[in-house]
Amino acid sequence: MKCIIIEDQPPAQRILKKYILDYGGLELVRSFSNAIEAIEFLKEEEIDLMFLDIHLPKLSGIDFLKALNNPPAVILTTAFPDFALESYDLNVIDYLLKPFSFLRFIKAVSKVKERNTSQLSTKDIAKPLYIKSGHDYHKVEVDKILFIHSDRDYTEIHTSTDKYLSSESLKYWEETLKEHSFLRVHKSYLVNQDVIVKVSASKIEITENVSLPIGRVYKSNVLELINNKNKESI
Repeated sequence: MKCIIIEDQPPAQRILKKYILDYGGLELVRSFSNAIEAIEFLKEEEIDLMFLDIHLPKLSGIDFLKALNNPPAVILTTAFPDFALESYDLNVIDYLLKPFSFLRFIKAVSKVKERNTSQLSTKDIAKPLYIKSGHDYHKVEVDKILFIHSDRDYTEIHTSTDKYLSSESLKYWEETLKEHSFLRVHKSYLVNQDVIVKVSASKIEITENVSLPIGRVYKSNVLELINNKNKESI
């Protein structure tokens, strides 16, 4: 797991760096003495875990967390127990009170691994959707959906064998399926990443007979997908 440290006290930074090195399953990418610098870094880099102090200069750790739209897993490190309740409202994984032992550090990191494993299991065993089409509800397995097309007042959910008309918007389906492998490639199209077989400059092929347009605004999404898939295969 890639991690960062946000801690303004050098002795506390040194302890965390030693624990991370001794643990062996973590890669320390950067250390920061204030949260402002970390905000800019997180806009460009993808991190799995951050060790965050609460009492920081310029911006507190709590306010920093509130400012992030999609934060990585967080383990708070602080000498003050007062913020424990508020921190758990922000989905913090664990709350380490200084000074903490290496054993306590290991337990906190293990909680992150357990959460990641649980999320992967939930994603792998996807629950079916019940799509309201007309007056009926149709049970559809998420991984059977090829793409979803927006056509003004309704959306079309396409599988390899059927098409269902839904009154829900494309934005609704994008939010509903955000935990699954669906990618917005056009203002009118959402596609299942797992069925893409070919990508060209202006379109995506998902079968020999079906291709979808790539919108100019969404082209970066497609390129990012390709780059990530290539990294995973190396």
